[in-house]
Amino acid sequence: MINRLTNALNFQTEALVMRAERQRMIASNIANADTPGYVARDFDFSKALREATSGGGVADPSRRAGAMLRYAAPAQTNLDGNSVDMDRERAAFADNTVKYESTLRFINGSVRTMLDAMKSHSGG
Repeated sequence: MINRLTNALNFQTEALVMRAERQRMIASNIANADTPGYVARDFDFSKALREATSGGGVADPSRRAGAMLRYAAPAQTNLDGNSVDMDRERAAFADNTVKYESTLRFINGSVRTMLDAMKSHSGG
């Protein structure tokens, strides 16, 4: 029974962990917007999530995301070599935040549904 409950939530749990890692990476880009030579980074979320749910655990999301690491191409050339585009980073941050929240709500709803099912079953 516990294995079925765990498996049901595994995908959403992995998605939540990967969303948190992506948020950390985007925040790092924003924090380094004025750092000369800094190259903005991101990772392929769907590819990282596919890899995470294909048998690996939540062991090290930063390592998993690091395997999918991409460097952002600068939107326009900068004399200091910094490739952070604040408009792109803000949009990515907001988009990722909304997706993180929706994943969290989905997990909460699933857990609530499972608890209600267990209560109604044990209540007779």
